[in-house]
Amino acid sequence: MKKSEIEAIKLGDIEIKENEEYVNVIMDNAYYLHETGKPMLPYYVKVYYFPLGSKVSIECEPKNIETMKIDKEVVVAEPPKPKGMKEIKIEKIQPLRETYPATWYSYHLGGGLVNGKRVTILVLHLYPVRYNADKKELMIANEFDVKINYIEPKKFIVSNDEYDLVIICPEEWREAIQPLVEHKENHGIRTYVETVENIYATYEGRDGAEKVKYFIKDMIEQYGIKYVLLIGGKKSYFVGNWGHDGPLHHDDSLWYCPVRYVALDDMAEHGYISDLYFADIYDANGNFSTWDTNNNGIYGEWRLQGKDILDLYPDVYVGRLACRSLKELQNVMDKIISYESRSVRNEDWFKRMLLVGGDTFDDAQNICEGEVSTDWFYEHYMADKFEKVSLYVSDGTLTFGYTEPNKIAGRFAWINVIKTFSEGCGMAVFDGHGSPTAWATHFQGYASHSDPWVNGLMTYNMDLLSNNDMLPVVVIGGCHNSEFNISLFDDFKNPWTYQPTYECFSWHLVKMAKKGAIATIGNTGLGYGAEGGDRNGNGIPDCVEYNGGYIEDRFYYAYGKLGKDVLGETWGTAITEFLNVYPGMKDRIDCKTVEEWVLLGDPTLKIGGY
Repeated sequence: MKKSEIEAIKLGDIEIKENEEYVNVIMDNAYYLHETGKPMLPYYVKVYYFPLGSKVSIECEPKNIETMKIDKEVVVAEPPKPKGMKEIKIEKIQPLRETYPATWYSYHLGGGLVNGKRVTILVLHLYPVRYNADKKELMIANEFDVKINYIEPKKFIVSNDEYDLVIICPEEWREAIQPLVEHKENHGIRTYVETVENIYATYEGRDGAEKVKYFIKDMIEQYGIKYVLLIGGKKSYFVGNWGHDGPLHHDDSLWYCPVRYVALDDMAEHGYISDLYFADIYDANGNFSTWDTNNNGIYGEWRLQGKDILDLYPDVYVGRLACRSLKELQNVMDKIISYESRSVRNEDWFKRMLLVGGDTFDDAQNICEGEVSTDWFYEHYMADKFEKVSLYVSDGTLTFGYTEPNKIAGRFAWINVIKTFSEGCGMAVFDGHGSPTAWATHFQGYASHSDPWVNGLMTYNMDLLSNNDMLPVVVIGGCHNSEFNISLFDDFKNPWTYQPTYECFSWHLVKMAKKGAIATIGNTGLGYGAEGGDRNGNGIPDCVEYNGGYIEDRFYYAYGKLGKDVLGETWGTAITEFLNVYPGMKDRIDCKTVEEWVLLGDPTLKIGGY
């Protein structure tokens, strides 16, 4: 039966701020458009939820439209900045001449898991201000009438609730994971185990990853699972690089548990791994989300020739233990079991949060984006739960007291990270530049790629950590830190490694016995950010409002304000929150931001233990 909801929405007044160059248009509690070269105008986000598979349509009409002349042009958005350790050319911004945005509203639909319920998500974006650059004229509507029509599905996709977690692992490790299974069961996590080999033999699919995804779909519909733990990374530390597999070539034989390469070309790299593929099972209509809507065998395609239409919202919470050996698996299982069993939230070390940052981008204001963003996360979401411990370049705590460029201090800054990290913390966040091998930043005001680097931590030195059983959840802002398809000889064909590296930064932290991290979240490809100023004039630093900074912001918001303390749900909530504001199919960098953000760890991990 068709149902309707009617809502009259009244928005606030606008404020015009002028400076020497341009005009800012400000509205309270608004988001700001961030399309390169286009005006940064305010918009509002309204989110509605319906049972998964509902058919939804919307009617929206602006009311009391007024016009306003302005003397200067509205400020425009700058391109996203890559967070890698290699210079990338940024295209010149072209001036806008047509009215922007083109309409008074837009909306998108998704299928996702929100607060334990599988829902169709309707996200409405209202654009109360539109700008005609030729006329230097604003069109303003601060009232909207909204009518939503929907038909709920006759049959719900999920009717059972028998299991919480499914673990997918190679046959040879099935017996070895039993202590982890028993531990999860003892804490009320109903756990189902299946082997990669059995899935390959039982399910149809064009490759191993698609077979695994169909299996996950069955587990949702038969048993109601909400969490998926993939166990297994590459089989070799030496080979199996971009010369052997990648977005256009699938080779499941290289992997203990398969991966999905997506073919999104950001003009700097043509693809990367995305475990979000295994989490996004349904679209808004409850149909299987293939990630190959043109059916050409290329997944997550976004190239000059066109793009696949993806849902992107997580329907299950997925984490991976990218183990290459039984020893690595045993190390990580021991850490998880010990961490959760000890109720570490009550131990003093857990109550510290480590913030590491410096000057990420070369801008005229010399703002230390890595410091601004990490401090924002702490002050707005975590200050009532954790003590702040920071290593910054601006005060010399990261660089032996040096605040001006010093090659020796920058090169050996990792010593301070090792020392402070080893003292223990429950949360840690690094925000700067990265590679599979390293995380780094710059001295304040010296942030071009030709300036001296400040080396925060590397796979080559992190074995010196001594934080025995004091294991943080670590979020890493930087390029390729979580590129877990890396192998020792990868640097011959992979331009982002810079040097021989047998495994990535993020996984190395997780796989170490008794030390390192309990879990990491970071990028499998090039990460992106914004400079640290306030270009849209709303009082919020741009480096936490857009791209990688915003998804990290949403992670700490989910934990600190929404109380999402199961790691997979914290990860999934951050992605959902990001997509509500920045639809993945509207901008390829926003799409990449959620696709590449991988959780290397247990998705059912109780942050702080039981």
